[in-house]
Amino acid sequence: MPKLYSSSQILKILAKNGFSFVSQKGSHLKYRKTGNPTLTVIIPAERKEIPVGTFRSILRQAQLSTEDFD
Repeated sequence: MPKLYSSSQILKILAKNGFSFVSQKGSHLKYRKTGNPTLTVIIPAERKEIPVGTFRSILRQAQLSTEDFD
């Protein structure tokens, strides 16, 4: 079974990769990285474990790989 990451761990990696906080609506945070193309990622806030499918979706939106989290 793949390792499950928390919201705070994912946010730290996104910050290292140039993403910055844009807004929050309810329990979801929006982070954006400007450039070509501009990337926007939605993350559930304050979760101890992000499900595998949600984590893969975040990776796809951020154009990152699992190696960025090792």
